[in-house]
Amino acid sequence: MRTRRTREMGMLPSASSERPVGIEAVAQRAGVSTATVSRVLNGIKLKANGETEARVRAAADELDYRPAHAGRALRTRQTKLVALLIPDISNAFYSAIARSIESSLRVTDHTMILCNTGEDPDLQDFYLDEMQAYHVRGVALLGAVDSAGLQRALLKGLPIAFVNRKPPRGGGVFVGIDNHAAGRAAAEHFLSQGYDRCAVIHGPLSSSASRERFEGFILAMTEAGRSPLPSHIVPGGLSIEGGYAAASQLLAAEFYPRAIFCANDLVAYGLFRRCRELRLEVPGDIAVLGFDDNPLNDWVAPWLSTVHIPYNAFGAAVTDALVRIWEGHQAPHAGELLPFSLRLRGSAE
Repeated sequence: MRTRRTREMGMLPSASSERPVGIEAVAQRAGVSTATVSRVLNGIKLKANGETEARVRAAADELDYRPAHAGRALRTRQTKLVALLIPDISNAFYSAIARSIESSLRVTDHTMILCNTGEDPDLQDFYLDEMQAYHVRGVALLGAVDSAGLQRALLKGLPIAFVNRKPPRGGGVFVGIDNHAAGRAAAEHFLSQGYDRCAVIHGPLSSSASRERFEGFILAMTEAGRSPLPSHIVPGGLSIEGGYAAASQLLAAEFYPRAIFCANDLVAYGLFRRCRELRLEVPGDIAVLGFDDNPLNDWVAPWLSTVHIPYNAFGAAVTDALVRIWEGHQAPHAGELLPFSLRLRGSAE
């Protein structure tokens, strides 16, 4: 009696709310077999007319029925899950790419799992192993680092789309921009403006994206007979703190650079802060060019000239690459190069 009164008062869930609706209830509501319900909801075409399919879907909607994917995953060893491994979730640029990929995957009826690797190869391997245990259908690897687990996953045939950085040991499917050409474009802009004493704060050279944009910049400057001084080539990582530290080193010399190309926009933020502390004007004393066109720029750095990467275009390109792998239409070493452009604002016009 007490249990009944408590349930009536809403303090305990009813028996019906404790148990989800089963496939049998949907079949009974639609007047078909459970096998027919299963075929319809799994997208298998029926021999019968479309009226039966519509009736099944209507019954499922009315009863708020959701198929349990776990059983199907155990039978087929495949799910509609796609893992996105991301190096730094706090970086707005990476987050924008993640949002684009998630939206595109959702259109194809896939669900994305987000894993933050922090550029740690051991953590990357942990997530790769875990995602395979969950039978993910594929992986979008944003900011790959070389690791034993990555090579194991590739040997096992795990579908992987490498995003923004190329596969550490070559091959694979890559989606991103031509970083070498983008670095060259940055140098050509500096040259067109007549800047002398050009410097570069580069990212980790173990990353194909950072290395190629750095190499493109240096090659273009060297071909023009304007190679940066060794003291004007400084590592700064990919963070605001790294940019600030690198700027402190560059600007401590008697003859500081006239223009500085940064590994990304976060590095440029750190550089700009150090310039302000030293009362150096940007671009009057030092021209600054970033990379990525971080979505935060519109709010915190509308002055920053940068290389724009179309982060909103990554989702469709990554999804398309995975679909081609799943369907067996993806040629080895293939992928998609996305366009980049220079966004010239106040800091390096």
